[in-house]
Amino acid sequence: MIRLTAVALAAPALIRGGLPRLQRWLEPPSSRRVADSMAVDQVTAQYGRWVDSIIRRGHPLVRPGCLTRGITLYYALRRTGIDVALCFGVGSDNGAVAGHCWLVLDGQPLLERTDPRVMFTEVTRVSRRGVTH
Repeated sequence: MIRLTAVALAAPALIRGGLPRLQRWLEPPSSRRVADSMAVDQVTAQYGRWVDSIIRRGHPLVRPGCLTRGITLYYALRRTGIDVALCFGVGSDNGAVAGHCWLVLDGQPLLERTDPRVMFTEVTRVSRRGVTH
């Protein structure tokens, strides 16, 4: 929990270094494999609760929002061996340009209340393979 809190605190600064540097920093030196899909569901749900709690309880030191949540969850889940990607998208909200980031697992948004792809067009993806546009 301490490491997750540190990542959540550092998230805004980490993104300023650029996405390639962020990707290298977030990737674990080696990854494990989670045994089965049931374990993946349980692990992702637990980390989701932890990260949401850190963000909620850490205010005002921990910045709320999708960026902190996405970076922190990506860091945690990659270290458990789950092959998630961190996606960044752009869309419009009542005529104003808006951005959002979210995690994707097996081609589907992960731990999102609604599918962000309906409102946001993915422009960049960070994954174990690097940064793609």
